[in-house]
Amino acid sequence: MVAQPIDSLTGISLILAKAKAYAQLLKFRLSLLVAFSCAFGFVLASSNTNFYTLFMLFLGGFLLSGASVTINQVIEKEYDKLMTRTMNRPLPTGRLSIQEAIIFSVVCFVLSIAILAACTNLLTVALSVVSMILYCFVYTPLKRVGAIAVFVGAIPGALPPLLGWVAATGRISYEALLIFGIQFIWQFPHFWAIAWVADEDYKKAGFKLLPVGGQKDLNTAIQIMIYTLFLLPLGLLPAVFGLTGIHSAFVVTICGVLFLAQTFSLMKTVSRESAMRIMFGSFLYLPIVQIALLLDKL
Repeated sequence: MVAQPIDSLTGISLILAKAKAYAQLLKFRLSLLVAFSCAFGFVLASSNTNFYTLFMLFLGGFLLSGASVTINQVIEKEYDKLMTRTMNRPLPTGRLSIQEAIIFSVVCFVLSIAILAACTNLLTVALSVVSMILYCFVYTPLKRVGAIAVFVGAIPGALPPLLGWVAATGRISYEALLIFGIQFIWQFPHFWAIAWVADEDYKKAGFKLLPVGGQKDLNTAIQIMIYTLFLLPLGLLPAVFGLTGIHSAFVVTICGVLFLAQTFSLMKTVSRESAMRIMFGSFLYLPIVQIALLLDKL
């Protein structure tokens, strides 16, 4: 009589553990950022926002990101075992099998494409498929080749706001390319700061993401500074072309200057601490800029 409740509790615990492992595969924070960027592009392009379509786009973007990062983890399972920051993920620890992860990714991908096809347009669907292919099957293997991976990875990384714009308008306009360009250039200091901070871990897996010979030196710090500098004029273009107004231009400029200032610290110290500040600064820069552009447009 006592064994049955214990068995039931054990079964519930196993189900919860599996659910937690699947949730970890999704990389919630990253996938939410992708979904938010899709929503940002959609609202920025809409004269009258359809909130049902907005929600479905958000959900479709989230599932597409989840499918992509899951395939990424399947491909990199053996490398993830070698790195401290990734060794506790569901696949390296055996909490989920490769087969389970692939099935989960396929389900997420099919649901995402079905949602986007039903609620947006064929161009949005096509760009979504291209984004996943570039991220999973081009960027992921290139991480062990060299810094070219960052350039390739920056394309799918910058597509979410463009997807949102296309979902709202059905076309790729110069405004869509503007918001794509800001997120594209942002990827470089973002990726390179992460690669600097995680350099020892990345070397264990053979990942080569840092520019200029893959060294944490002044030359790499200068590269980070140059790409961050480009964000200043790029961030002003939405206001210049009348997409937003002067208020967001002011916020974007302040954010750009503060972000750039962190790169000068890295050039001076060439330290992990300075790179970490750039990394956290990059996490703040993008959502603040996007929110400022949205508020100015609304």
